[in-house]
Amino acid sequence: MSQAAAPPSAWAPLKVGAFRLLWATSLSANVCTWMNDVAAAWLMSQLTPSPLWISMVQTAALLPVFILGLPSGALADRWDRVTLLLGMQVWVTVNAIAFGLATFLRVLTPEILLILVFCNGVGLALRLPVLAALMPQLIPRPQLPSAMALNAASTNASRMVGPILAGVIISAAGAEWVFALNTLLGLVGLWALASWRHPPQRRDEAPERLQRSMRLGLQYVLHSRSLKGVLLRTVWFFLCGSALLALLPLFARQLGAGSAQTFAALMAAMGCGALILTAVLPHLRRRYGQDALVLRGTLALGLSTLAIAWTGSLVVAIPCMLVAGAAWIAVGNTLSVASSLGLPDWIRARGMSVNQVALMGAGAAGATIWGQVAVWVGAALACSMAASLLMLGIAVLVRWRPDTGSIEDLTPARADRLPEAMQPPGRGRVVMEIEYRVCAERVDSFEAFMLNECRESRLRSGCIAWELQKDLTLPDRFVEVVVDASWQEHVRHFDRVTASDQALRAKRLGFHAGPAGPQVRRYLQLSTL
Repeated sequence: MSQAAAPPSAWAPLKVGAFRLLWATSLSANVCTWMNDVAAAWLMSQLTPSPLWISMVQTAALLPVFILGLPSGALADRWDRVTLLLGMQVWVTVNAIAFGLATFLRVLTPEILLILVFCNGVGLALRLPVLAALMPQLIPRPQLPSAMALNAASTNASRMVGPILAGVIISAAGAEWVFALNTLLGLVGLWALASWRHPPQRRDEAPERLQRSMRLGLQYVLHSRSLKGVLLRTVWFFLCGSALLALLPLFARQLGAGSAQTFAALMAAMGCGALILTAVLPHLRRRYGQDALVLRGTLALGLSTLAIAWTGSLVVAIPCMLVAGAAWIAVGNTLSVASSLGLPDWIRARGMSVNQVALMGAGAAGATIWGQVAVWVGAALACSMAASLLMLGIAVLVRWRPDTGSIEDLTPARADRLPEAMQPPGRGRVVMEIEYRVCAERVDSFEAFMLNECRESRLRSGCIAWELQKDLTLPDRFVEVVVDASWQEHVRHFDRVTASDQALRAKRLGFHAGPAGPQVRRYLQLSTL
């Protein structure tokens, strides 16, 4: 997972025209997002001094991704992704207009501010899985880590540019003009997406139901040992790491002049550190494994958070924010690449949405938790507690569930033979039974293989139940039972076969000792207990 082939250059994906257009549009959208976040956080610090209300700005921004992450991933796999992207661009542009009007008319309250931040987050929630699913379609697979690093660089360059622009505009003209600029950039992005002549997206003739589509994305991740490890690291990192950003407006008021420019300078320094790290990230990825990068990044973020929490000097805080930004992208990009490389194309948007739900849900929960802790014990002590738990938790996870470094070959492959039925049923569960005969000396190995690798593979592909049955009278006879929700779902499995699935099938057949291949029977389930 961590030893993906290195691209010729960190900038190689930008040579692809479609990726370049999407990247530039995403950069503009990210600048708008960070300007919106900085303006909203600073406005809240003016409306109320409460650490809880201030930290709730980050919660409101991230919560929509937690709520809508799974549905948005399912929609991205069912509908045309560019059309969804256009719709979300319209949404965030309209929200920027509403934010600007509320600020111009001086009707903004803490409650209204949080609602508007939440609405802006809705656009982010529906956009993230679409971008994650589009990217692998536009570039060669070996360039995927560099492409994801460039996307992270876009986010972090905007984290540098957005706060600077917001700070200058707020000081010179007022926060309402930040939202006016967001509106203008939103319209430019809308024009760019509307002018993109993109190839049509391949979709199933009869798409899955939305509820099942969401369940399948979650099921795939939960039955992948490597993806579960990535998910646990993501949750803990953002749950504890969110404390710094959530409470940063409070620290900014205690540093330097304590103005909007101070807050913007801290945010810009974080973005600058992330941007610098992006340029050397391919080299670091070749030198270190996934866990080594995650550990080093976590340690850097934890120590820089401690320093920012207790220093009273802007001269010290700025370099620490540079380190924090570099650490943030080192860990975030490493985990994101690991997640993307562990997903086949047919479920990539849904799988990545699970990762985004975990990331944003943990960030939203962390912001609220550490904001409340800051009310009780103060912002500096709350950040210190978060940083200590961050470093301890990631160290425990890396030791408990280490990255194996293996990469599954998820290249699409054709099934040897599609299933047939005299009269394909229109409804009802389909049960497939596969009978194996196994030599006595290989029975234990067969059982271990089937109950682990084979079971996980079958469940990842979308079946609703799986069993391995052993004959009580013939100890060499086993029956594998696979249950699908319908005949249509059963046939879909054969369109989703990857090279890794074929390798597992060959290994499974290698255990069979009968004179012919394993016997396969299919039934329509008429009733259940």
